[in-house]
Parts: sequence; structure tokens; C-alpha cells
Amino acid sequence: RRPMGGSVFLGQFEQMVMLTLLQLGDDAHAINIRSYLEEQAGHRVTRGALYRTLDRLEDKGHVAWEADEPAPERGGFPKRRFSVTKQGLKALRASHGALHTLSSGLEAELRGP
Repeated sequence: RRPMGGSVFLGQFEQMVMLTLLQLGDDAHAINIRSYLEEQAGHRVTRGALYRTLDRLEDKGHVAWEADEPAPERGGFPKRRFSVTKQGLKALRASHGALHTLSSGLEAELRGP
């Protein structure tokens, strides 16, 4: 989806994942991301859906990752720690701003009964 100006808006789940990365900071490992989304958003998240979304966001340049030290309990494999890039933050701000603008004046309707 390309709005005016050529920027690309993020999908809802992409936004949720990126907001979670920002919330978790240095603790943004896949298992923590999944748990946070399920607890805070009430959204069941499959491992496959999460990794596909993280990979897609990485391909777009919105998310990056670093490997932690290898962990013996993981067979010597390191955990990946994810973060939002500057480009990702810009895209998140654009999507968030558009939603805020579109929802302006609709607070009563969106709040519900």
C-alpha cells in the first residue's frame, strides 16, 4: 500500500510487533515478543507468523537483529535480539500518524458502549 508521498504504511500486525520491540528494548527476543503480544494485545501469535513478520520487516529495513552470546541451554546457539531501525521508526510514525488523523473525532464511536 503506497499512500501519497510514496511512503509505505505498515500492516496492523507489523505495527504491533514493532511497538512490542520498542516496549521490550534489550529484552526483545522472539519468545518475549510473542508473550508480550499475547498478554498485552490479547492476540494469539504463532511462532511462524511472528518469524514471517520479523523477516518481512527486516527485508523492508524496519527491523534489525543482533546475536546474543551462545547459550548452553540452547545447544550453543545464540538468541536473536530484535530492534526497530531509524527507517522503521519513521514508517511506524507515519502509520501511527495516519491512524490518529483518521480517527480524530471518532473517540466516542471507537470507545464503544
